[in-house]
Amino acid sequence: MDGAEEMDIEQQQQKLPNTSKRFGIKNSIQTNFHDDYVFQIVPKNDWTSMAVSLSTNTIKLYSLATGQYIGECNGHSSTINQITFSGTSSPHVLHSCSSDGTLKAWDTRSFQQVFSVSGGPSQEIFSFSFGGANHNLLAAGCNSQILFWDWRTKRQVACLEESHTEDVTQVHFIPGYDDRLISASVDGLMCLFDTGGDINDDEQLISVLNVGTSIGKVGFLGEKNQKLWCLTHIETLSVWDLKDETTVASFEDARSLASKSWMADSVDYFVDCHYSVEENRFWVIGGTNGGSLGYFPVSYKETRTIGPPEAVLCGGHEGIIRSVLSGVPGETMDNHGIFGWTGGEDGRLCCWLSDGSDTCQSWISTLALKSEKTRKKSRHSPY
Repeated sequence: MDGAEEMDIEQQQQKLPNTSKRFGIKNSIQTNFHDDYVFQIVPKNDWTSMAVSLSTNTIKLYSLATGQYIGECNGHSSTINQITFSGTSSPHVLHSCSSDGTLKAWDTRSFQQVFSVSGGPSQEIFSFSFGGANHNLLAAGCNSQILFWDWRTKRQVACLEESHTEDVTQVHFIPGYDDRLISASVDGLMCLFDTGGDINDDEQLISVLNVGTSIGKVGFLGEKNQKLWCLTHIETLSVWDLKDETTVASFEDARSLASKSWMADSVDYFVDCHYSVEENRFWVIGGTNGGSLGYFPVSYKETRTIGPPEAVLCGGHEGIIRSVLSGVPGETMDNHGIFGWTGGEDGRLCCWLSDGSDTCQSWISTLALKSEKTRKKSRHSPY
């Protein structure tokens, strides 16, 4: 069963540091009663539902407000590496890519596959992005190559195979610059391409940024998305200026800095970063092997620091957290008072909200507690 019917209330009398906002659990859902992980959580554009990718190669859908199970999409035969909903023109369509070498689209009303392209024999697809000057391109990181399709015809139109030497973990068309694509790889390089006209390695490569170590995630921040944040597989953080092709800030000791600022715990890994356009503020989200999370504010301009956590999520997970879907510290992301959802290697989905006091109340599903598992302490494959 995917929902929780009964709740146990656990009072945790913990005094909060003045700098942090502590969030308690509203609900906890066990996604399965097998040895599965939660890989990624993404929202539908209207924030009515969310899709969750699991290590069982399944995508499940839940109500974002209540956690009610809606249905699931099955069809991948290997690890699902990325999922995302389409834009407002096709709000019910969900896309996914996998190490089985396919990129698929699903109608989340019928849970049926409606589109599929293949990267070819022995190819793994780690990341994908839609864009292009005419909004017709689908780019994907396939092993060390970047493949391009015209998604309207399903025809492959280009292959970049000289820019990277190892697995391409990230590809993103830059918001507001639909013809510009950034790629990142295990080889430690980030490449910026102009996808207008004929796409090739020689003429379309604008710049190469050398991070120097295997790259896990990248994202955009700043005015007009002209800056890029980068998290590596060895837990370093850096911020880059795409226009000037320079490093704005480098935090080689990011995990140590975050740990020093968190008096209650220490950071074992980073899950993601979050940028608020409205506030022009930037956070790195760090986790512990025991299942707690902290939102650490990052100053990357004149003063380069990682401050004490402004939001703390604890008491819900029993292992490493793999995905976070949330608003910014101090705010809720909907009218139900929900701050966010998290998923991890304990197979749980946890819903978080503030109790508005100095004590943390956590509501743990009794069903979630019935699944007894032994978890490894090491992290799963990072991409």
